Amino acid sequence: MSAVLETAAATPAQDAVPMTDGFHLVIDALKHNDIDTIFGLVGIPITDLARLAQAQGMRFIGFRHEQNAGNAAAIAGYMTKQPGICLTVSAPGFLNGLAALANATVNCFPMILISGSSEREIVDLQQGDYEEMDQLNAAKPYAKAAYRINKAEDIGIGIARAIRAAVSGRPGGVYLDLPAQLLGQTLDAAHGKQSLVKVVDPVPRQLPAPDAVQRALDLLKGAKRPLILLGKGAAYAQADADIRAFVETTGIPYLPMSMAKGLLPDTHAQSASAARSFVLAEADVVVLIGARLNWLLAHGKGKTWGGPKQFIQIDISPTEIDSNVAIAAPVIGDIGSCVAALLAGIDGGFKQPGAEWTGAIAERKQKNLAKMAETLARNPAPMNFHSALRAIRDVLKTHPDINLVNEGANTLDYARSIIDQYQPRKRFDSGTWGIMGIGMGYAIGAAVTSGLPVVAIEGDSAFGFSGMELETICRYELPVTTIIFNNNGVYRGTDVNPTGGKDVAPTVFVKGARYDKMIEAFGGIGYHATTPAELAKALTEAIASGKPALINAVIDEAAGTESGRLTNLNPQSKATKK
Repeated sequence: MSAVLETAAATPAQDAVPMTDGFHLVIDALKHNDIDTIFGLVGIPITDLARLAQAQGMRFIGFRHEQNAGNAAAIAGYMTKQPGICLTVSAPGFLNGLAALANATVNCFPMILISGSSEREIVDLQQGDYEEMDQLNAAKPYAKAAYRINKAEDIGIGIARAIRAAVSGRPGGVYLDLPAQLLGQTLDAAHGKQSLVKVVDPVPRQLPAPDAVQRALDLLKGAKRPLILLGKGAAYAQADADIRAFVETTGIPYLPMSMAKGLLPDTHAQSASAARSFVLAEADVVVLIGARLNWLLAHGKGKTWGGPKQFIQIDISPTEIDSNVAIAAPVIGDIGSCVAALLAGIDGGFKQPGAEWTGAIAERKQKNLAKMAETLARNPAPMNFHSALRAIRDVLKTHPDINLVNEGANTLDYARSIIDQYQPRKRFDSGTWGIMGIGMGYAIGAAVTSGLPVVAIEGDSAFGFSGMELETICRYELPVTTIIFNNNGVYRGTDVNPTGGKDVAPTVFVKGARYDKMIEAFGGIGYHATTPAELAKALTEAIASGKPALINAVIDEAAGTESGRLTNLNPQSKATKK
């Protein structure tokens, strides 16, 4: 054992039995499974657990808000395929972490939320304990699995179950409930050591059925206008070499979802990103690799998808198939095994798509890229989203290994299409739910997990959800550069109160806010940029410094549009169209 307790002094020293407790067993069980980092926020009853974790050689990253700690744990899980750990206090702290847990589950990120809780006998009788709450049942609807450990001798098996649940099959968030009295329970050290469980093969390969693979290959070989669509599940799988070989061997154009960018460089000849609308509408057979036909892909139907088409879907979950439209050729298994099987089934006789299809895509790409280049070449004063992102793009092009975090409405939409990615698992954004508030949590998680610099491109509204974590970034001296696209409000800063009253419009922030002064208050480096040249210079210096930095990038307050590209989801917008 890494540490033990001794029995009462009345026992003769030669007969003393080494003891341990719940605090030590939790840390020992995590370390036994090669988990070395905890993200969280201390308080009753888990403060001593955090202290002990650090004393036993684990890294504890303390946050200012549990949701941000949970987001850091989630993105760490996505990057490593090992569950990220978030530790919180009971009740309100648990609820703050639960938002991140739910987001991890929806996005299929392996994460374990561990929360202290009130004693069961008091909670069940609703007798009014400190921060009393039935946390286990509150977590169940939003987690892949939820467990409570009541006996110290079950800590080893409880943590093992949580790890396996988080990473096996379709990954997701797991809740682990630790009542306060559990942590103080004692048992002899030998028994405690024996109770630890090392999870063996937590992510077993799930091989696809040969007939399913052949069905998919037959459909693909008969396609006239095939398309490969890569989702973040493809990036998570870390089957990069086989995915690239499959794309290049077949010669099929591919379209990456935002967090799959970089699986192949965005500058790859087969990338159809610049002709996205065209290929979605015109393709006849679409291969989905780790992508779901959810709202991000218009549920696989409607005008976005044009005429009839057939789908080949690779997914580890059979229940995902036919969730929105009929899937002609489902291939069920882990992505690495499925892609390898498809690759093996493509012999030298596979006919690559004809020039009519690839040429049409190339023509559309060239036209759209030329139009975008013309827009990016403009230099309005003040800056707009395009001119500011052009400056950022040109700097990041020379730093392909930098982790990029991106959130906002317009800030997210434009950055996704303007900034190229060259390596996999380097772009982290609002994901499946399309939520705001992941910025600083993801940035911290990415920096801690990779040890590499992070650039977080944030809308001023999105930044507000997690901005206090600038102190966390400075406290741990993380190489994170945050860029705030400051246009004085949500979407834009030009709205007015229609009544003429004193209160500003619901979307308007303080005019001319100096976010750069915030990080200076915590010892970081602040920059104030009003032109693309100033922005590029500041970003270059910030990255080179390797220190916490923030750039307040002032853009035209009229530059944004309502909800970015999601205007159609607004009820008022729909009513106007009618």
